[in-house]
Amino acid sequence: MLSETARSNLDAPVPNIGSQRHWLLRIRVQLLGGLLVAIVLPAVIRSSLDYRVLLSPNLQATMLAGAVAHTIGFVAYRRMGNFPGLAAASYILPTFAMSYGVLLAMAFFFRFEDYSRFQAIGSFLLSVSWYFGLSVATRRLGPYRLAIIPGGQVDRIESVAGVNWRRLASPDDALVRTSGVVADLRADLSDDWERYIANCALSGVPVYHVKQISESLTGRVEIEHLSENTLGSLNPNHFYIKLKQVIDWVVALLLLLSLSPLLLITAMAIRLDSKGPAMFRQERMGYRGQVFTVIKFRSMLLDADQTGDEREKAITKSDDSRVTRVGRFLRKSRIDELPQTLNILRGEMSWIGPRPEAVVLSKWYENELPFYRYRHIVRPGITGWAQVNQGHVAAVDEVLEKLHYDFYYIKNFSPWLDVVIALRTIMTMLTGFGAR
Repeated sequence: MLSETARSNLDAPVPNIGSQRHWLLRIRVQLLGGLLVAIVLPAVIRSSLDYRVLLSPNLQATMLAGAVAHTIGFVAYRRMGNFPGLAAASYILPTFAMSYGVLLAMAFFFRFEDYSRFQAIGSFLLSVSWYFGLSVATRRLGPYRLAIIPGGQVDRIESVAGVNWRRLASPDDALVRTSGVVADLRADLSDDWERYIANCALSGVPVYHVKQISESLTGRVEIEHLSENTLGSLNPNHFYIKLKQVIDWVVALLLLLSLSPLLLITAMAIRLDSKGPAMFRQERMGYRGQVFTVIKFRSMLLDADQTGDEREKAITKSDDSRVTRVGRFLRKSRIDELPQTLNILRGEMSWIGPRPEAVVLSKWYENELPFYRYRHIVRPGITGWAQVNQGHVAAVDEVLEKLHYDFYYIKNFSPWLDVVIALRTIMTMLTGFGAR
């Protein structure tokens, strides 16, 4: 918090940096430029053959729908860019494919077939091309630039890669081509530095607390104490929890009906490959600390060596000899997780959330790690932020790292982060990252 001296002495020179107004202007230029290129250009090309096409209600309706899809895709793409660990350009195609795909599905559902296919396809392709071009142009401007105000616990932040860090020597230093300022706002800073921070904020320069920017860039929340989330509460957004459960249930039902043949074939392959039932059941710790029975396809030998304590048997190791031939493929492709759609239908799980641990492991982690139980504040998921960033872990020190990711997910609990995780899960399924 700034001192009274800093508040009353704001006559220092304003840092030389573009204001928030210029940032908003750039956003508007990107969106308006995209609309001109993706919506107007295809219509102009189409009307060059016959100008009367512009008067067609079908073309006008398609242009309006394309503008809506483009704007939704732009907003989603911008929001995804706020999450760390993303090569943002790789999410342009799937993001706009979803926004345009939703409107196409609506047109099919309402039997609206009299639309301009040239306009729709051209709008989609030009939208993707426009933002790919902007991404390449932005990348050539150099890495993200942040200035560091000395004092407190700012030293650790300079080790984060992907950022051009500049440590300020004195409050007289000007900020040129800098995206923001990082400071330890809990440190006992001098009046001159506090005055400098105040002027940065007044001139539109983003000022970040060192812990805030560290979480944003690494996608992890350092576990020092329980911190507040939405609206100053330890509880994530309650409305989205309810909405997410409805979406999970509908998707699970549709997927279960459509994939029934695949599930049947997989069950038969498991029975032919090794002795035992096709399904594997295990008690795990779930939502609000309630124990439930998770259902998966069996991927291990039923008569494997069962010596050792329960905790060791619950841990799947790298190249585990208990995994069957079919099971190895199922784990790599994540098909073994599909029966958990039944857990979703019963309200015990979600598609996206912290992975549920076996009860014996969960109790062990609770004894070893502070605040471990807090991860049960949201429903466990088939995939999650920790899975797409870290993969499979079991040792306590690795679980601590995983908890950093789980807490980041809970703190930033939102549909935007869920979309990012869904897209990255698809990439994970194709690469087999994290499978054991």
